[in-house]
Amino acid sequence: MKKTIKKSWMIVSALTIGMAVFTPHQAEATTAKTTNEITVKAEQQIKGTIKSVYGDSITIKGKDGKNYYIDLQKFSDKQLEKMNLVEGQEISVEGSLVQDYSDFYTFDVYKKSLPKEITKEDLAKLEKLFNQTKKLEKEDKYDEVEKVNLEMDKITKPYILASWVPVSFEEFIEEYGFSEKNIVIKEKDEKQLKDIYQQWIKLEKSGNEENAQEKFDEFQKVLQPYLDVLNPPLTFEEYISDLELDIPAEAMPKLKTLYNDAKKADKDNNDQLSEKLWGEFDEMINPYFKPLSFEDYLSNFEFEIKADDQKQLKKLYEEATALDKKGDYEKSNEKWDAIDKILNPYLEANKEILISASKVTINGKVYISKH
Repeated sequence: MKKTIKKSWMIVSALTIGMAVFTPHQAEATTAKTTNEITVKAEQQIKGTIKSVYGDSITIKGKDGKNYYIDLQKFSDKQLEKMNLVEGQEISVEGSLVQDYSDFYTFDVYKKSLPKEITKEDLAKLEKLFNQTKKLEKEDKYDEVEKVNLEMDKITKPYILASWVPVSFEEFIEEYGFSEKNIVIKEKDEKQLKDIYQQWIKLEKSGNEENAQEKFDEFQKVLQPYLDVLNPPLTFEEYISDLELDIPAEAMPKLKTLYNDAKKADKDNNDQLSEKLWGEFDEMINPYFKPLSFEDYLSNFEFEIKADDQKQLKKLYEEATALDKKGDYEKSNEKWDAIDKILNPYLEANKEILISASKVTINGKVYISKH
């Protein structure tokens, strides 16, 4: 069942100007998955072809026919740049098996983001806290994880602030891209923004987070009219025209009211009302989405499915999408569960094996990890 995606505007943060507070949870936004229970040596060599490249990780189709997800975070940025990883390249990788995507994020990886000036004593404290967060995450104690992350922030922030060199106001404003659309900020507003920006930097440098945030909110408020011109919100008509929907005329007024009310709640930062209204909008609009054809649905899977299973899947898929369109989700869920039951063995057999790489051979050159 296709869901409508609620869009929200990106709020410029201190990251834009070269300042960031690094915490363990930043690199663990990926939903955790568990690899197949298969016998793999602790250290093994994989030869194959690169399927896709994601910065500091790649996927490989092994010569053994298996799929591999290779984490390269142990390598330096310079090493990764020299590798010049491209889809379709032949590659050889040596590394160790891990059981979960979150296992790739070790203290050594976290440490790469820290300022070089940090002392051995503080590094030892951070390592202890980092290991604590990993243990708490395995126990699903995420409230406790957040508390430990804050303790880590207290240690790292003074170093980050000390090494932070803010860009000029002119460079900061340029990042928004106003000049690309010939949007000129009025002289009076520009003067006010520059003054607020300088005050905000002083507050950030002093570690006064609460007042710094208030000052940045003030900056955003002055800038908002220009942001609205830069990124005008989609009207209901524009939003609907981008979607392939078959909406009856009598449903349009209520949908438009819900859409406009939800957008207003977003603008007013009324998160509770926004979530409620977007939920109602999604529920009302879902039946009007045209489902993918079974053939298009099947094309999402990279593996071959037996003819008998395909025949059964097609029948179930067409029944499930028809029930979704009627809004009979209780019965459609039974059909989707039956689809999952057929697909699960294929998904299990083709699940990626997770490898933390320590050695890479590509284009005749060998790279050894720094950690």
